[in-house]
Amino acid sequence: MLCEQRSDIPLFLQYWWMEAVCKGKQWDVAMAYDGDKLLGVMPYLYGRKLGMTYILQPQLTQYSGPFYCYPEGLSANKRLEFEKLTARLLLEQVESLKPAYVLQHFSPQVTNWLPFYWAGYKQTTRYTYRIEDISEPQRVFESFDVEKRQRKIHRYEQSTRVGFDMTPREFAVFHSKYWAAKGEKDVLNEDFITNVCQAATERGNGVIASLYDEDDRLLAARFVAYDERCAYSLMSAQDLQLHKNGHSETLFWALIKYLSDKTKSFDFEGSMDEGVEYVYRSFGTVQTPYFEISKCNSALFKLLLKLKRR
Repeated sequence: MLCEQRSDIPLFLQYWWMEAVCKGKQWDVAMAYDGDKLLGVMPYLYGRKLGMTYILQPQLTQYSGPFYCYPEGLSANKRLEFEKLTARLLLEQVESLKPAYVLQHFSPQVTNWLPFYWAGYKQTTRYTYRIEDISEPQRVFESFDVEKRQRKIHRYEQSTRVGFDMTPREFAVFHSKYWAAKGEKDVLNEDFITNVCQAATERGNGVIASLYDEDDRLLAARFVAYDERCAYSLMSAQDLQLHKNGHSETLFWALIKYLSDKTKSFDFEGSMDEGVEYVYRSFGTVQTPYFEISKCNSALFKLLLKLKRR
């Protein structure tokens, strides 16, 4: 299997990850070859609605898009030529499905979307926020905003404790209760959350951190998936009656310390929301752009998308 042969395939493109987030759904992978030499791959989730095929970003999956198997020693010019050829071969397979709609989020490492533009795709630049190197936690802490982050962490570190033994099912139930307390429906059902958390934690590619007060009451919890390159904050929940401003910061700090010898970077999994953007930026992060690529080949599907967004 390709994922066992190559150690550089990113977390969200791994076979086990796609199996977990696409459970009960359909997914496949486009693979580009030059003879028997693999050039690149692009996993995707697909489905059908009203007789139309569509390709979407899987839930909890920040990045999909192409992964290029670059030969060694490519010049800048040859690298672009390689991406052009590989993307064309991958797109030929995707387009053979005659999809009414395609949506993919590219990894920040993919900075060239021209082959997709030439194929009629549109691009929107989105942003995430990353701490590029968490190997020295104290240096990371010193980059946090003093008033907004450091002082809150100092305050609550003394009156809370962090645990790393919450089970996936316990986290899923807590997550569901959190959304119910907000008067909203959790878009992620408990079985889905349990399955993804279980798949990641059993492989050593995920951790659930939970925060408790002095009376051992659960205040907040967060699930992070990671590989050797980066950790991704994917899900969180709080007890709205007990949660205070500063609990989230304390949990983030505990996770950064816990992961400092397990991965290189920490991705807050971004947000285009202005308020959330400031919160993530105040952790001393680097604003990191990535591409949202889309193409709609059906007027009917375009209408369905407009209705859904209302």
